Amino acid sequence: MTSKTSHHRQLHSSRRQFLQLGGAAALACGASLRLSAEEPAAPAGKSGKTLKLGLASYTFRAFDLDKTLIQARRAGLKYICLKSMHLPLTAKPEELAAIAAKVAKAGLTLYGGGVIEMSSEAQIAQAFDYGKAAGLKVLVISPAAEMLPLIEQHVKQYDICVAIHNHGPGDRRFPTPQSAYDKIVALDRRVGLCIDIGHTVRAGVDLVDAVNKCHDRLLDMHVKDVTAATAKGQCIQLGRGVIDIPGMLRALVNVGYQGTASYEYEADEKDPLPGLCECVGYTKGVLATL
Repeated sequence: MTSKTSHHRQLHSSRRQFLQLGGAAALACGASLRLSAEEPAAPAGKSGKTLKLGLASYTFRAFDLDKTLIQARRAGLKYICLKSMHLPLTAKPEELAAIAAKVAKAGLTLYGGGVIEMSSEAQIAQAFDYGKAAGLKVLVISPAAEMLPLIEQHVKQYDICVAIHNHGPGDRRFPTPQSAYDKIVALDRRVGLCIDIGHTVRAGVDLVDAVNKCHDRLLDMHVKDVTAATAKGQCIQLGRGVIDIPGMLRALVNVGYQGTASYEYEADEKDPLPGLCECVGYTKGVLATL
């Protein structure tokens, strides 16, 4: 109990320091709204290393693609992973190519799509054709375990990576990063993980430990904070919840993470931009100290 209390005090103390200095607050509410997509993904801290910060477009599920791209730029993000409401799975190849071109014209890098269900041969074939047409580097997926050998075959054929997304306590397949890691450790290295940090902590897992143990297969990340380290935890702005964000970012820098850390801010569905910008500002404030 004493250790948990000390840990939470340390997190809240760190947050207060950033806000008192004004850096995170300025980034969250002002400066980050003026950043262009051409600026660095994140500031280099004392280590000189940076992280690629992006957007999981589910954050803007209540908005169309055009508005989502505008909001991503206003938040100072350069990379984006599109969910099916913005990059429809059923779209024709020429339609997918047109969407990819629109994203590029907006000054953003479309690197991935998902989360995509892969429970049948038909779903797998559709998803890889979809990824090829849109020029995706990563498919974030929710697969049936028995489909992994076939998925690996498609990874080799298409040269598109897949990242298994863990969904926490309610996920019967892959609730934690380790549960997915154990199933893919012998497969092609392009078969990897998308660690959802909120769901990981809601499942009672030590996030920093998960990053350190699974980093060699870590291809993507969905970033958020949660109100409790239980199944009842809800999404909240980074630094306001229970997740050790500084510890996670330090671990990512230490293991040399090369993928994108994409915000999936699920709160405030009708007006997520202020909360998203606070998340971006807090992240950049923390990274500047590492």
